[in-house]
Amino acid sequence: MKYSVDKNSNYSILLLEEDNLNSLIAPNLKSEFVFLRNEGVQNLIFDLSAVKYVDSSGLSAILTANRLWKDFGSFILTGVAHPSVQKLIEISRLESILTIIPTVEESIEFVNLETIEEELQSDTEES
Repeated sequence: MKYSVDKNSNYSILLLEEDNLNSLIAPNLKSEFVFLRNEGVQNLIFDLSAVKYVDSSGLSAILTANRLWKDFGSFILTGVAHPSVQKLIEISRLESILTIIPTVEESIEFVNLETIEEELQSDTEES
């Protein structure tokens, strides 16, 4: 599985550098998600901009990550650009479950705004 991880203090970006997110890739991807979560990555941006095809195993891996980050931070799907990937997400009605943001830059802004909101909320609760 070809991928890169860009780690920042507030978030990490996992860029999958494969054409297909299928049953050959999904198990390794799930392992990487678990590793990143156990490492303490609070917000994960998963970039699918290179991916042209996702099958049910790939969707399962994405949903696993969404579950891992549910009560911990944010899991954001970005770069869903290829029509077949968009169609699969629409057919599966996952746009109502997943946080899908068009670009990496917008995803980073989303994470930063969420962090500011959490800090303001905790300051308010302490007062």
